[in-house]
Amino acid sequence: MIEHLHDHIVEELKINTRTDTVFIITAIIFNLVLLAINTSIALGNKDMLLMMVFLLLVVVISIVSEVGLIRGKQARTRLLTSLIEIYEDNGIAKYYRKELIADYETRYNLFMVAILATSLISIIVPFLSMR
Repeated sequence: MIEHLHDHIVEELKINTRTDTVFIITAIIFNLVLLAINTSIALGNKDMLLMMVFLLLVVVISIVSEVGLIRGKQARTRLLTSLIEIYEDNGIAKYYRKELIADYETRYNLFMVAILATSLISIIVPFLSMR
């Protein structure tokens, strides 16, 4: 039964990783594409309403991605804590470094900063490009 639970937790961690990867890649690519579109609109003095809609979309997608990553970080911490408890109960906890939880947290924070940075650039640069 413990082995089944262990496999289930490991599978949940894999799913968590894939989901977080989708949030990260989608948000960053989306922000960069909208950066190009909005800068083009700003340089051409085209429809500013369209640019504002795209800027709003940048904000919404970034917030959704950030919230998704926060939830993913919380889920990963809970899953890893459960895994460590299983290892402790079975006397093999010394083979899993508890410091990895803090390392994962740092990595999540860096991903969130990357999304925030590309979001801010996507919002600020078009306004700086206006003539």
